[in-house]
Amino acid sequence: MNIIFYRYNSIYEPDMIDAFTRSGLNVIEITEEMTDKDISNARRIELLEAYISKYAPLFVYGINYYPAIAEVCRILNVPYLSQTVDSPILTLFDKSICNTTNRIFLFDRAQYDLYSRHNPDGIFHLPLASAVDRFDKIISSINDKDRKRFSSDISFVGSTYREKDPLSQLTGLSDYTRGYIDAMIESCMKIYGYYPVKDALDKRIVSEIKEAAGDDFPVFKEGVAESDNYVVSHRYIGSHIAVTERERTLSLLSKFFHVDLYTRSNVSSLADTASVITDLRECAPSLSGLYVHPGVNTLTEMPKVFNLSRINLNITMRPIETGLPLRCFDILGCGGFLMTNYQPELEDMFIIGEDLESYSSPEELVDKCSYYLTHEDERAAIARNGYEKVKANHTHIHRLKEMLKTVV
Repeated sequence: MNIIFYRYNSIYEPDMIDAFTRSGLNVIEITEEMTDKDISNARRIELLEAYISKYAPLFVYGINYYPAIAEVCRILNVPYLSQTVDSPILTLFDKSICNTTNRIFLFDRAQYDLYSRHNPDGIFHLPLASAVDRFDKIISSINDKDRKRFSSDISFVGSTYREKDPLSQLTGLSDYTRGYIDAMIESCMKIYGYYPVKDALDKRIVSEIKEAAGDDFPVFKEGVAESDNYVVSHRYIGSHIAVTERERTLSLLSKFFHVDLYTRSNVSSLADTASVITDLRECAPSLSGLYVHPGVNTLTEMPKVFNLSRINLNITMRPIETGLPLRCFDILGCGGFLMTNYQPELEDMFIIGEDLESYSSPEELVDKCSYYLTHEDERAAIARNGYEKVKANHTHIHRLKEMLKTVV
């Protein structure tokens, strides 16, 4: 039985293709957008119509949400399964989410609560998953060179978001707005498990940021709800908060511990606390400080970092309001010890202190890192429990079974 998989090169795609294939489905891939990032909606429609006509699929599947795909599927009466792996996904404001052919799976319950009322029978809450089988193969190949290169006391793999911060590109914002944003940053540094910005914005700030952004500001003329407040709080201010939170957290930890940062971001703002090295470690792991390495290959190297790090740090983007980002499932599926900021959905799936650890303040983060770096048996047991929990309950096959219930 055929399905059409519309791809744009998300890191989640290969593991979902594997899950579909293992479930007995024949996956037909549309791959043009993987290399042509300027593809037009007209071209998307043309491609999809041709593929549907040729392969008569059971459904069309894709990561995140494309209104153009949704409309083609509505017209041709083919189910469209879309699954979010990011937040915000602003295309969810498009009126096409109301289409009866949609099956939209949102990993963040706050996303679900915002959009589901517009299509109660077609929008679902579904957490992300771990590619445990793939990770097992990579972990089994770890050698002495890998251990020397990737072993860490504390590691963080990912962007500081400095290069993904649209707010920093805006000019002409008033002192009032700049001051408000600074205050919001400080509030968020003290609050975990709740994102206060979306409820605290006033119209003046929203209008000012929208005007400064100009044509880059997303507008939905026939959206399912007013979107300007959400765009400002999640796309602009949320990304800006991520930069501050990640840089402050890494800087704080580096004062007490040896922290290895694997990133492709510009780290010049961390120069006061960072010692930049390029490949193999050139200092004793016991020496405190922030040591910056080039980014690692997501598929082949990142799992080794997770497995060989005594503590793997996750810092969730604030626009992910309640759910767990993919990074949490990746770390656990690699047998790594996960230290993550608290999220409301965390305890729906895991037991804190048994499967993973979480923190609700910078001070608690430092205390818990200190504890687990000196209690090796307890740390290793938690890492094993987390691995077994995702293997038993949170793989892509588990998630796929839930999705297929809506179309079969």
